[in-house]
Amino acid sequence: MTIRVLIVDDHDLFRSGVRAELAEDIIIGEASEVAAAIELINERQPDVVLLDVHMPDGGGRAVIESIAPNHPEVAFLALSASDAAEDVVAIVRAGARGYVTKTISSTELSQAVRRVAAGDAVFSPMLAGFVLDAFSSMAITDLDPELDQLTPREREVLQHIARGYTYREIGEQLFISVKTVETHVSSVLRKLQLTNRRELSRWAQDRKLI
Repeated sequence: MTIRVLIVDDHDLFRSGVRAELAEDIIIGEASEVAAAIELINERQPDVVLLDVHMPDGGGRAVIESIAPNHPEVAFLALSASDAAEDVVAIVRAGARGYVTKTISSTELSQAVRRVAAGDAVFSPMLAGFVLDAFSSMAITDLDPELDQLTPREREVLQHIARGYTYREIGEQLFISVKTVETHVSSVLRKLQLTNRRELSRWAQDRKLI
């Protein structure tokens, strides 16, 4: 079966190499920036998006968080030079089905794309333990039904609010606009049935989310 793949990476030479390695699949687009990637994915709706973790404007996680709510059928496979536990866990929590490093062979990469397209979770062997450890040691607050309503980005904004950051500072930390921060805060207040920032901070502190 041919898989429709879109490649998101800010290194031109690397994208060319991946295109050559996935000769059996159809590469329906490439993007080097987050905004361009989001536009292309919405337009072309690939089966699998191969994306780097570290790019300007929020990187791979920003792409997933923008696309996943409206296009759950699109599968994301992180392909990164980083093997840091925090990168692996963050991208998986955002919605990626797998994470492989850029040392992967051509054959392994092709197999990973096909497995992710089929609904499997795929990780480089040395990275799988990070995911298991992270999700097996989740705090009880992660199982809170109220907290479960929030998207990963809304949780991030909530944590920054509880730490006393201004909207501008939150925007700078998360690479989003002040208006977007305000939108997330309004959504969190509505979902948690709270009325102001002070109540929001107290709610987060009570659940030790800081």
